[in-house]
Amino acid sequence: MKTVVITGASTGIGAGAARHLAANGWRVFAGVRKQADGEALTQGASGDLRPILLDVTKPDQVEAAAETVAAALGGERLAGLVNNAGIAKMGPLAIQPMEDFRAHFEVNVFGLLAMTQAFVPLLGSDAARTGPPGRIVNITSVGGRLASPFLGAYTATKHAVEAMTDTLRRELVIYGIDAIAIGPGSVKTPIWDKAEQDNTEGPYAASDWAGSLKRFEEVMLSGGRTGLTPEDIAGYIETALSADKPKARYAPVPDKLTNWTIPTRLPKRLLDRIFWSRFGLKKT
Repeated sequence: MKTVVITGASTGIGAGAARHLAANGWRVFAGVRKQADGEALTQGASGDLRPILLDVTKPDQVEAAAETVAAALGGERLAGLVNNAGIAKMGPLAIQPMEDFRAHFEVNVFGLLAMTQAFVPLLGSDAARTGPPGRIVNITSVGGRLASPFLGAYTATKHAVEAMTDTLRRELVIYGIDAIAIGPGSVKTPIWDKAEQDNTEGPYAASDWAGSLKRFEEVMLSGGRTGLTPEDIAGYIETALSADKPKARYAPVPDKLTNWTIPTRLPKRLLDRIFWSRFGLKKT
């Protein structure tokens, strides 16, 4: 039985991937932040699904998770680490509180690296372990390649994760460990509902961006309610973990031509004007 560790498995992509992989024969250690989340995750699930308390910003929990997984593996190697935990808070960079900006990096970047460093020995750098080397799958975003207004902190972290994934793949080849990015578009996940709740009574209601931010929220929330399902992304995660020759990056994006292919090829100044027009951003 192949073993995989998934962070941020309380809801959304992480929960969908944990249930999907467990149902398809994987032993899944699913990182959750509360015991109640673990109980909800396993309810109705099939297969070997094991919630573990794991806040990626807490070194003691990261270390404990690595020890738990190592004990379960015996002397074998871990097949996969899926770095999915992440947060998103909307806001104009010019006035977004620094603690909010730092929080994105603590979870989305530093937490991801802490997990990676803790689990690389289990994935393949420990020569005493047996079995094929494992793979790292990092969940990024369309925002890892396309920076939008009002998600500057989030997209900055996802740009960082894209670069880190490429660097890890090029460094960890000495152990046979692969690193793969999955950059979804809109997904039906609570992350954007949480972002809306954060903004309801936030510092931006009276700002110069209030109207544009409201329009942006409506677009993001609509996409989050009509986009791909977490189960759709789970299929890409399983492919990244198990394909004989996986791609370095997967881009599951709804309406891919208009939401990914064209925007990634447009000149940046033209893309600026599209964003300005769509969200009512203009000089007053």
